[in-house]
Amino acid sequence: MPPRPLAIGPAGHAAAHAIERARTARGYSQRQLAARVTALGRPMTFTALSRIERTVRRCDIDDLIAIAAALGIAPQALLAGALAHPGAAGVGEI
Repeated sequence: MPPRPLAIGPAGHAAAHAIERARTARGYSQRQLAARVTALGRPMTFTALSRIERTVRRCDIDDLIAIAAALGIAPQALLAGALAHPGAAGVGEI
């Protein structure tokens, strides 16, 4: 039996929503942002970006860094919502 994928946690949800907000604030379509990410050397389809924004697909750290660069913002800005409520994201919990 294949392993079950890990669920997307609160930090992942917050980052996905932050990506969507930043993208729309800049007037980029998902296709445009995916093309910008790809141009930076991290191949990404608009379908993959859509799945990240809808929290169907996990956003790994390499995706997050490339998306932030393509948006012209610091990666921390995409994590700000999760960092504002550390207990909700499981930060510092063991």
